[in-house]
This record gives sequence, C-alpha cells and structure tokens, in this order.
Amino acid sequence: MPSVLNDSLRNIAIIAHVDHGKTTLVDAMFRQSGLFRANQETDDRLMDTMDLERERGITIAAKNCSVLWKDVRINIIDTPGHADFGGEVERALSMADGAILLVDASEGPLPQTRFVLKKALEADLKIIVVINKIDRHDARPDDVLDEIYDLLIDLDASDDQLEFPLLYAIGRDGIAMKKLDDEVINLHVLLDTILEKIPGPSHDPDAPFQMLVSDLSYSDYLGRLAVGKIFNGTAHSRDSLVCIGKNGKSIPLKVSKLQVHDGMKLKDVNEVQPGDIAVMAGIEDVKIGDTICNRQTPKALPRISVDEPTVSMDFTINNSPFAGKEGKYVQSSRIRERLLKETLLNVAIQAEKTKDRDRILVKGRGEFQLAILIETMRREGYEFSVGRPEVICHYENGRKLEPMERLLVDCEERFLGVVTEKLSLRKGKMTNLVNNGKGRVRIEFSVPTRTLIGYRDEFLTDTRGTGIMYSLFDGYEEFRGDCPSRFTGSIVADRTGNAVPYALFNLEPRGRLFVVPGNPVYEGMIIGEHNRGQDISVNPCKEKKLSNMRASGKDDNVILSPIKPITLEQAISFIREDELLEITPLSVRMRKAVLSGQKRHTLRAAKIKKK
Repeated sequence: MPSVLNDSLRNIAIIAHVDHGKTTLVDAMFRQSGLFRANQETDDRLMDTMDLERERGITIAAKNCSVLWKDVRINIIDTPGHADFGGEVERALSMADGAILLVDASEGPLPQTRFVLKKALEADLKIIVVINKIDRHDARPDDVLDEIYDLLIDLDASDDQLEFPLLYAIGRDGIAMKKLDDEVINLHVLLDTILEKIPGPSHDPDAPFQMLVSDLSYSDYLGRLAVGKIFNGTAHSRDSLVCIGKNGKSIPLKVSKLQVHDGMKLKDVNEVQPGDIAVMAGIEDVKIGDTICNRQTPKALPRISVDEPTVSMDFTINNSPFAGKEGKYVQSSRIRERLLKETLLNVAIQAEKTKDRDRILVKGRGEFQLAILIETMRREGYEFSVGRPEVICHYENGRKLEPMERLLVDCEERFLGVVTEKLSLRKGKMTNLVNNGKGRVRIEFSVPTRTLIGYRDEFLTDTRGTGIMYSLFDGYEEFRGDCPSRFTGSIVADRTGNAVPYALFNLEPRGRLFVVPGNPVYEGMIIGEHNRGQDISVNPCKEKKLSNMRASGKDDNVILSPIKPITLEQAISFIREDELLEITPLSVRMRKAVLSGQKRHTLRAAKIKKK
C-alpha cells in the first residue's frame, strides 16, 4: 500500500550553529501566526525556559511548540546549537519531516552547521536554507551562499537536496524575503514556504498504531510522559497499548491522557493522528527510543541512534572536612539515582557503575555538557566531588585511537602567531587558513580532544577577549603523544582555618590566588595557581606576630589584589589528574584527591623511586 501524506500538519526542526538566531526566529513566528494578542507583552527567547538557558543565552534542550498558519498546524522543534548537545539534535530530528537551516550572514557555516546539516541529510529531510542577520554591517550573503553549496557538496548531498529553497531574514525584526532587495515587513514568505516545500508526514493508512518515543517529561499529576511522533495509525485516550523496549520485551500500558502542542502549551485531545507529535501519559517504565504500538500487532520502529560519548568524568561523594555542611543530598545512592534519571532524559549521557560503590563514571559529548549537568545538580541541592574530564580512547589492531576535534578559530591577524604556537604545543595540526583582508583570519585545526580541555580560557587571554573558537568532534585518529595538561602548579593549603589578609598578601608573589580573607580553607584545598610548574604547600591562616615592642613606623595597610571568582567551567579545566572538584549548592572548591600533605609527599617519593 503506498504511503499517504497528512496535509493538515508540518513537522519542522530549526537547526543551526550556536547564536545564529534559532530561538529568536521562533519568537517572531509565534507573534506573526496570531498566537499572541497585538498588545500582549512577551519575553524574548520564549523557548529557552530553563534558568541556565536564560542566563547563558543558549539553548540546551530541544523543545517542541506549534503555530497555526492557513489552517495547517506547524510543529516546530527548536534545537541546541552547541556541539556538546548534539544528542538533543539527533533526538529532535527523529520527529521532523523537514528542517530550516539557519546560517549567519556574516559568520557563514561553522562546525556545528556541518554537524546538524549532516544529520538532516542522513535523515533525508527536506531543507529550507535561511540566511539570517542580513542587516549586520559585515554581512556577506552571496559569499555565505557559496559556502553553503560547498558544504552540501562536501557532505555528498544529492541533486535534489542541492536545489533548496533560499530565503533571507532578519529574525530579530521578524522579516523574511526571497530576494535581498524585497521590501517586506513580516515572516509570511517563510511560513508559506514551509507549507509549500516541506511535505506533510507520510504514513501507511492500513498500518497499526506506531509511535517512536523521542523525549521524556514528568508531571506531578500524570507521572512519566512519553513524547514522540506518530508514524502510523491513530490512538485514543484510554486505549490499551504496549511499549517495546530495547530488549524487545513488550510492557502493557493504558493511555491515561493524550496531549498535543498548541503554541507553547499542551492541549488535551481524545485522538491523535499520523504525523502528530503527541504527549502520552500512562506508562512509567519508558525510555527514549522505545516504540508504543498496538497489543494485537506489536512492531518496533528503528531506535534513535546517537554518536558515542567522547569524554568521561568520575562522580564521587564529597569526603572533604566540609562535607555535608552545605548540600541537601550527599549520599552516593542519591547521587547515583539522579545520574541514572539524567540518562533517561538525555540520550547522549551514559552513567556506569564502578567497583567502588561511591564512584559513578559519567560519559558525555564534551566537558561543557558535563558542566551543565553538574551546575543543574548543584542547583537542585546535591553535594559531590568530580574528577578531571578524561577522553575515551578506542583500541584497534593494537593501535590506540583518540577522539579528534575540528577546531575553527576566528581572531585578529596579530594573534595568529600565539594561537598557532599554543595549538601546535597541544598537538594541533593546521588544515586551513583564510585571510579576508579585513584584519581578521580564520584558521582550521585538527586537535586531540584531550588537549583542548582547559584551552578556551587561555585562548581568550591570548586574543584579549576578541577571538572566537568553535570545535566539533571529527572522528578518531592515532594517539598523538603526551601533552602536559597544565604548565603551572597548585598552591595548596596545609591546615584548616580561615584565610587571613596578612598571609594572603605575602602569598601573592607566588601566583594567582582563588580565595579572599575570611574564606574557610582546609588541608589539601587548592587556594591558588603557582607561578612555577610544581605544587607548593602554604599556610593561608598565618597571622602577623604581635609583640609589646612599638614599631618605629606605622604598620603597612594590607591591600590585596582583587580576585576574579573562578567559574565552574574554569575549575573543571584547571584541575589535574590528582585533583578533584568539590561541588556544593553554595561553593565550588578545588582540592587534592589525597588531602594529607604527608601522604602526598610519600606517594610522590614512591613514584620517583619506581622510575
């Protein structure tokens, strides 16, 4: 039986590199489709609902919404643009029949543009290309269009995929046009192009009900919610269905509620049609990738497959002298339970048990993704320790293979030398260099993932904050040799107490400090970065000796240099292999894995003797 299209629906994903304007464009589509009243006040970036998304100005999780245009419901999936959240993009594309590829009119296609476009082409989605931000003073839409064609050809796009509809847009102002000199003041041409060029979802009218679970949610009233696209058949509220898991086992379920997206909100319905993106309640034991279908004819759909994780991190209980003082959840069982819950909601994260019952190995796409997970957990009241991110190597025919990154650097011409030198020290190889003659250069490198950990802050310092750096996973290559993770040592406290101004003033020449007077410290806690390569143990609690002898002059007033608070991402990239990060809802502290200075000295001596 030939497949039939459901013309009353369109399912479309908006894909792009980070900060190219996806969420802002969705805002404009909401306003112009009649979702809000003319005078209704709304926030910017409506789809960024998480606190972390609003603070950082990025999309972290893919989200669904819908608009109604000319009696056709357009389901929109807003996807993240950061490379570390690629699993969210792959999950979202399983619900779409087409994609809007958004490209910045100045920056052009960047590493994540390649990743999302490659996934969309592999899924055989119909692509609409929108060149956004054409009002920028440095916009170069014609050159960017040539770069998009080059990228499509490089990704082996078919002739049909190369003949894409092209629009130009100013997403912030809600304007889209077919030609650069068109005079329009709305997005109607974009919405019309979606109806005209993106096909409705296809289905087999004789096939039984099948829904692929692409996302999970939770309601205090309804329990676990399964979100996904209906590929075939219809379902009704109160239907008796089955869920087919990874192992092929069928779990019976009864649909307690059916919902579809209506704008930003969910709307209760009694029936869902083929192509609908539905939210189904009534099953507790469901995972992303499962198929929900009829009991009489259970047939599983192909599971969602995502790229393997490249970075791992140890999560352990906090065993410092300050353990349990600031956190609400400190037990290893609670930490393990929270991490396993995260693996259910995020297909790109894996959590594995280890021989040590207090330690859990968490794997993800990059240290930024793991930093977001850590920040989310500490805001929920968890207290724990994490180790330095480690890359996951593969072994083939006796060869050690490590993950590589395609690194794109955009900086001023005068910083080209220092950037190239630093990246060559980190085993990077330059693959391309473009000088546009306007004072900035664009360089591409192939760099091992492990050596990039901790480089971002150094790069911003080297380029005086004017450089832009993007990276994308680029497969596995032979191990490129050892590289020091950090060229400086740590300043470590040798006792417990509170930091004193007099002691810190005398420690300032030794390096950069991380603590201020009054901060509590303990033996083994890292309070600064040493100027030299080795660690030093110091006493930050030392007070000035007082005597009854009067000084010939007045005492000097101690004035300390201002200290820039260290962020979570900076702390993760700063620590070495023998160091840990203590995470609590109120503090982020760096410490040695072995707190006792005497034990560390004994271990170091034993290591030297063994050599």
